[in-house]
Amino acid sequence: MGLAPYLVRSFGDLVASRDKSGGRVCIINYHRILSAPDPFFESEPDVKTFRWHMELLANCFNVLPLDVALKALSSGDVPPRAVCITFDDGYRSIHDFALPILREFGLPATVFVTTGTVDGGTMWNDTITEAIRRFPGKQLDLRDIGLGQYSVATVHERKHVVGEVTRHSKYLCPQERLSITGKLENLANAPLPNVMLSREMIFNLAQNGIEIGGHTISHPILTKVDNEQAREEIREGKQQLEAITRKSVRFFAYPNGKPKVDFDHHHVQMVKDAGYSAAFTTVIGPATASHDRFHLPRSRPWDTNPLMFSSRLLAWLAGKAI
Repeated sequence: MGLAPYLVRSFGDLVASRDKSGGRVCIINYHRILSAPDPFFESEPDVKTFRWHMELLANCFNVLPLDVALKALSSGDVPPRAVCITFDDGYRSIHDFALPILREFGLPATVFVTTGTVDGGTMWNDTITEAIRRFPGKQLDLRDIGLGQYSVATVHERKHVVGEVTRHSKYLCPQERLSITGKLENLANAPLPNVMLSREMIFNLAQNGIEIGGHTISHPILTKVDNEQAREEIREGKQQLEAITRKSVRFFAYPNGKPKVDFDHHHVQMVKDAGYSAAFTTVIGPATASHDRFHLPRSRPWDTNPLMFSSRLLAWLAGKAI
């Protein structure tokens, strides 16, 4: 790793000794794990990077299951350097690549699954990316969906268009978003890869001690759908996962996860009514005893080297949201 684990542990213990909040837990989240670096998913770790992430966590931090971490926050008995590992959406690379590494280091994790993609579905943003990646021409005309006409002669230009279309689509209602992804699929005129978990994979993850959590059915921005649809997305997604895993699904992650933008107090109540015991946002920083259990922060580890990765986690544990 290029780091002396005892230095990280010592500094983390010092941070914990000065903590007056009753304990802090860093809840980190991933999405997919790549088999090799991919220019269209530069923020996602490949297997090599993910492995050193997990080795560093195993050697330098106390990695806890979510339920254990939440009980520790409630009791004020949080160990120093406490971290939880989560994944969003339900990519099959969690099963194929992450699970063996997690097992190698004996690390617990939680996977928040979007049930509408199980057994061959595709996340809307992946459809955009993969369709533009596979588009056979060098000029892409999207003026009829409110965008422009783009050169896509290079990977760099295609990445730019992916960003433009994704930003344009994110806060549209699901039907408008579906219209855009359908158009792009037709333009690509090529099969898109199946990158999401199957039912069997989800069951196998659960059998291997991985907690399965809810993440709706179709990953809508909850504030962009009516209350009836939002309630169904939250409740039915939970029931579908419980049917697959044959276990209680206790935790929920809000799609996109920004409070008051992507979800509001109505959706928090829906999550409670559905029977979840805690829910997670994408707010940066550590979870503490003072956090509402349905507004727990959770952040992505963006850093590309062990020093910055561990330093950021230690800063969060110190209460510095960098």
